[in-house]
Amino acid sequence: MEKQSLPASSCSLVLLEETKRSPLHVSNGAANGGLVPLTHSGSDGSVVGGACAGADRKVGVAEGPGYPERETWTRQMDFIMSCVGFAVGLGNVWRFPYLCYKNGGGVFLIPYLLIVFVGGIPIFFLEIALGQFMKAGSINVWNIAPLFKGLGYASMVIVFFCNTYYIMVLAWGFYYLIKSFNATLPWSTCDNPWNTANCIESFHHQACKNASLANVTVSGNMTCAELADARSPIIEFWENKVLNISSGLEEAGQFNWELILCLMAVWVMVYFCVWKGVKSSGKVVYFTATFPYVVLIILLVRGVTLPGAYDGIMYYIQPDWSKLKEAQVWIDAGTQIFFSYAIGLGALTALGSYNRFNNDCYKDAFILALINSGTSFFSGFVVFSILGFMAAEQGVDISQVAESGPGLAFIAYPKAVSLMPVAPLWAALFFFMLVLLGLDSQFVGVEGFVTGILDLFPGRPHYRYKREIAVAICCLLCFIIDLSMVTQGGMYVFQLFDYYSASGMTLLWQAFWECIVVAWVYGADRFMDDVARMIGYRPFPWMKWCWSIITPCVCMGIFLFHLVNYKPLNYNNVYVYPWWGEVIGWGLALSSMLCIPVSFLYKLFRAKGTFRERWAHLTTPVWGAHHLEYMAPDVKSLSTLSPGTDDNKVIIFESVM
Repeated sequence: MEKQSLPASSCSLVLLEETKRSPLHVSNGAANGGLVPLTHSGSDGSVVGGACAGADRKVGVAEGPGYPERETWTRQMDFIMSCVGFAVGLGNVWRFPYLCYKNGGGVFLIPYLLIVFVGGIPIFFLEIALGQFMKAGSINVWNIAPLFKGLGYASMVIVFFCNTYYIMVLAWGFYYLIKSFNATLPWSTCDNPWNTANCIESFHHQACKNASLANVTVSGNMTCAELADARSPIIEFWENKVLNISSGLEEAGQFNWELILCLMAVWVMVYFCVWKGVKSSGKVVYFTATFPYVVLIILLVRGVTLPGAYDGIMYYIQPDWSKLKEAQVWIDAGTQIFFSYAIGLGALTALGSYNRFNNDCYKDAFILALINSGTSFFSGFVVFSILGFMAAEQGVDISQVAESGPGLAFIAYPKAVSLMPVAPLWAALFFFMLVLLGLDSQFVGVEGFVTGILDLFPGRPHYRYKREIAVAICCLLCFIIDLSMVTQGGMYVFQLFDYYSASGMTLLWQAFWECIVVAWVYGADRFMDDVARMIGYRPFPWMKWCWSIITPCVCMGIFLFHLVNYKPLNYNNVYVYPWWGEVIGWGLALSSMLCIPVSFLYKLFRAKGTFRERWAHLTTPVWGAHHLEYMAPDVKSLSTLSPGTDDNKVIIFESVM
């Protein structure tokens, strides 16, 4: 067969994936003057064409059935809602409002918004655009620079750990939701089997402000001195009933069978949301992503009508300009962005990979960032209107009831709703919202993990139920690990995963290397050109500057601050983890962080040739078949290429693997 060649502007393209189309089809949206050094191969497999004509390199020729077309979203709104469901989660409701209050109220928005534009949006856009451009999950997307494929493995490890421990919050929320359907909320009284003699329903701290009243009885049979050791029924319900917490990590204790059933129920829900792929999860997320907003609005309307709500909201937004001088405020803003935007987990890349190639992901990134940050700010009004009411009812300062994390979700807020009329209704609404907020984040996280795994094993027609089986194995494996978190020592295990496996350090490390690889190894200008081919115009140069310099500096600066100011993990500022617990925690953190340098060194030392040859060879992108369709330089010439009798063969350039 006669060799044919087409002009090209570069010879860096590598095609590995096979296709059955003959002649090759190029859509009308193909970019003019693209990067593809497209040639046709003869029977000897040699490549002749364009700028690469003199290379005379040998290539493999793929034969047999091609890979199936990648699944795409039914509607683009499915993608938007899935990203909203994943990125907008519990951190927006229980972490941002507390950080805002703690770090100067409205002043916190200055460092927060600044880091949104120099760190959050650039990396958020980078991950979505990368997935859309490469049409691959979190591992194969790094075929753009195969030497750094360890980034993909690192993100898979992080998202696996997230999927494992994050669902425990759903299990606890589901447990509270079930317990909300009682005429009297079980955490509102002290006459339950799990309550102790120190339990007291109503505190009167304001009556004990005078130290001389230490021996005066102020509440039931309790004196002011005894009142200092008293415990709220909600704390006893949480620690004695829900967690049945042991004395430490070394004491695992018994299983909580009620929690095991709740855990099993939420994993079953996650499985059936994900098992059919984006065609099903894209529909479920319409409800799971939007209904929490309905509940938030209802709770806000209720909250602002309660006494003390105004004081609570003012505590939330009242600016304290002196806070801007504190480094911790800027660090909190940075880490919150990386947490709430779900950066570095690979799930955003997987979601983007199901987009149409010419989807305007640049516009999507700004819309999603606005929704994410807007939800965080709005949630603060809901939370602090309720906390203001709670503080007014107990006669204490808001600083004594303002909490973050599980403390807000399972202690402060349940206590607040127990003080309201028709308490079970508000409790059920709150925990239903909590479950939905966590559920869509969870099943999109599982979707991201499964997508990355399945991309490693390209489809074969007879593997009909491979997705269903892969999702089932993933859910079952996570469930088995989760059993360690439904024991009496389970909270200590949960904290280890939360503090180390997906901590600020691991996410910042991941984001730093993502920017370095795209901007300095692949090329920021080159990737901007690729984005322009997809969306039809070049993004503002600010993105390129951020990827190249600003964002890596921000990530590394916050990373080093975390490292220098590292504090050993403790529970409730009382229990300090043993040394071997710290070792386990660092093992969880390093299991993802070391993927990048270990994979880099392994690939580099396995390759042959000089260092420069190895580097050039291993940083040459490996493109997929869809790049033929969308980036071919000459549509007319492509249509004339007919492989004749070899209609199962395709044009493939030298592999870098």
